[in-house]
Amino acid sequence: MDLGGYLQFLLALAFVLGLILLSAAALRRFGPGMQGMRRHSGGRRLEVLEVLPLDGRRRLVMVRRDERAHLLLLGANDDRVVESGFDADAPGAGRIGPLREGAEAGGPPPDAPSNPTEARFKRLVSRLSGGEGS
Repeated sequence: MDLGGYLQFLLALAFVLGLILLSAAALRRFGPGMQGMRRHSGGRRLEVLEVLPLDGRRRLVMVRRDERAHLLLLGANDDRVVESGFDADAPGAGRIGPLREGAEAGGPPPDAPSNPTEARFKRLVSRLSGGEGS
């Protein structure tokens, strides 16, 4: 093959790759499932606050919808609502953290928060991270 053949091959390859990228961009913008999506001028109503993987198949997801937060336990075979409708703008509502060393698994940690929802959330996280319950 001479230099002209290689150049023709490279140009054809670049053209085909460009068509593929253009098609992908068009499908992303105008593809199926996008007809119902409209942008609201007031912002988005649904937001993922935090995700905490518990093991290979389960994770805790905290989402906010219209200023209310919901805690979901997502698994391989089932999904559960752990807690629903608590105030998403409460101090520390989006924080997930493990217990400090030496803290009791059954009771609240030594630095228990004043917010009862946050205390229940921390106990749930420690219980689920320790392998208890599903």
